[in-house]
Amino acid sequence: MSSEQEGVIKYQLHHAQQALIPSPLFLEINAWRHIFCQLNMMGQDQARYDGYGFGNISHRYQATSSAFLITGTQTGHLAQLNAEDYALVSSARLAQNQIYSQGINQPSSEALTHASVYAQDENIQAVVHVHCPQIWRQTQALSLPNTSKSILYGTPEMAQAVTHLFNDLQGNIFTMLGHEDGVIAFGKTLAQASDILIRQFANALKIEVRDIYG
Repeated sequence: MSSEQEGVIKYQLHHAQQALIPSPLFLEINAWRHIFCQLNMMGQDQARYDGYGFGNISHRYQATSSAFLITGTQTGHLAQLNAEDYALVSSARLAQNQIYSQGINQPSSEALTHASVYAQDENIQAVVHVHCPQIWRQTQALSLPNTSKSILYGTPEMAQAVTHLFNDLQGNIFTMLGHEDGVIAFGKTLAQASDILIRQFANALKIEVRDIYG
């Protein structure tokens, strides 16, 4: 078990607590979140990560905007999310470790990492962060890009590491070796990012079954 405490916001948050305007994105995020909860890649489990919630999804608020909607912090125990369970990140200052947001709930502790992914390419419209031990363990076998074991989630160092990865990133997925079981995928749509994760999950399972049975 990593000594890092899951679910703790590490960036400087400037948050306006106010209701968000209803958006069709709530339904789309909810649908994919439900699938990943069923796969035990998102949610909350007293036997994992000291009982803290894990995993989150975000989507650009508008196609050309730097703002994005993200699931709220510590909502992993909820079967379905309502509007008050999301936050809108209006801007992020990566170098200064600052997030500006609004919503009834505060943004996920991984919001700074999501912001760093969006900053790389305006065509990226969705980011999915899961906790998948199988993919994470098979990082090398799957030849997945990864951030160093020494870099913790939600920090400026992680944001910088993501930028370095994008210099020669192959594929739309990477693992965070300093964030236990942490995997991030992204894409032009939420369906594309989710499909990448599920396919790599299947690939990781095939490797682990092969290693057990030969």
